[in-house]
Amino acid sequence: MLDALITPLAFIFTLGLLVTIHEYGHFQVAKWCGVKVLKFSIGFGKPLFTKKFGKDQTEFILAAIPLGGYVKMLDEREMESGPDSLKSPLTYSEADLKRAFNRQSVTKRIAIVLAGPIANLLLAVILYWIILMMGVVGMKPMLGKVPDNTPAASASLVQGETIQKINGKAVTTWQDARWLLLNEALKSKSVEVQAINSNEEIHVHQLNLSGVNYDDANQDILTTLGLTIYQPDIPARVGEVTKNSPADVSGLKPNDLIRQINNIQVNVWEDFVQEIRRHPNVPIAVLIERNGVDVKLTVTPEPIAENNKTVGRIGATFKIEQAEFDKIFVTTHYSPFGALLKATEKTWDTAIFSLKMLGNMLTGKVSWKGMSGPVTIASYAGQSANMGIKIFISFLALISISIGVLNLLPIPVLDGGHLMYYMVEILTGKPVSEAAMIIGQKVGFTLLGMMMVIAFYNDINRLIIG
Repeated sequence: MLDALITPLAFIFTLGLLVTIHEYGHFQVAKWCGVKVLKFSIGFGKPLFTKKFGKDQTEFILAAIPLGGYVKMLDEREMESGPDSLKSPLTYSEADLKRAFNRQSVTKRIAIVLAGPIANLLLAVILYWIILMMGVVGMKPMLGKVPDNTPAASASLVQGETIQKINGKAVTTWQDARWLLLNEALKSKSVEVQAINSNEEIHVHQLNLSGVNYDDANQDILTTLGLTIYQPDIPARVGEVTKNSPADVSGLKPNDLIRQINNIQVNVWEDFVQEIRRHPNVPIAVLIERNGVDVKLTVTPEPIAENNKTVGRIGATFKIEQAEFDKIFVTTHYSPFGALLKATEKTWDTAIFSLKMLGNMLTGKVSWKGMSGPVTIASYAGQSANMGIKIFISFLALISISIGVLNLLPIPVLDGGHLMYYMVEILTGKPVSEAAMIIGQKVGFTLLGMMMVIAFYNDINRLIIG
């Protein structure tokens, strides 16, 4: 029962936390600027909880639909108009009206509007800082067998080389390499890769990135380029088993030693993995040794999409001895200040990458297939929560950055749209007319509606085709 609730609970927690942080940014800066705040709502629709607090008796609301929120400030332009209009100006004292949002300087209004997205970005920095302080474990960027007719083979990269730098930027783990390659592929068609071999000889390779396709949501850039991860000959002993996975359902347990699969002798873990990958949705006979006793099991790998083909997966990892672990994994620790610098850099790089991807979508260089909606976010929230606290914190940071960047887009009704109005006001010396703002609002809602339709379509499409 608890496992079934993980995905919706993780989704609600994710949106609840990130929306609260975003709206709190607006709220707190509005208070610092002396603006009278009337309502602070988390969620939309029917209020589940309301309470008034503080000197201004701000009404705090928890509503039924956790897909957003808002901060309502005193604004004379909204008085006696619309379904959620404020009271008559006569209801407020002159002291209150001086605290109306519309009477504030353009600098204060800009600060209040920017506060929401900045709060999301600051949260991402804090979350990444926590992860980096805990220590980051990653696989060393050592190359396994390089497949023929791949960009890596054409660049003369060979098995056993360890990547040190990509376009002059240091690489510590495969995660670093993947991220740098994704970024560089947006800027150029090739990249310089510095690698060192077992003889301590350094070689520089020119890797072609033209085959990277951002339209394919299932693409792994490393596989596309022919950069395989080095895997030593590890005994086929089970390490961890994911709850409710095919491995768990079949009865596979940690420390089980895989002897045979479909009557084929298994010598190393990689033999087992390859057979699993070749049989998605097909029952497989597995012979294991458990506490010195042979046990027969049947496991059915679940199908997953990977590089335009379907492969099998069972949700089990291998058990590795410390000596072997040290050969292929590296743990990076940071000082508090070093972690803060790295977290800020990671947040900035991710935000810029998101903006570049959105820009490429608008220019047609990248399709809109990569845009995700609430269904995909909920799925990823559940998956990351099941994978451990570090993965879930990383997921929260990534979504927080996405919300911050999205709200900075110059679309009317978003924070970026209001910021655009204030920039016009600074340039012209007068506020944007009410008529122009009404037109902008209609355009903004139309654009947001179109984006939501695309996101929902992509969500549904992913559910149908996997």
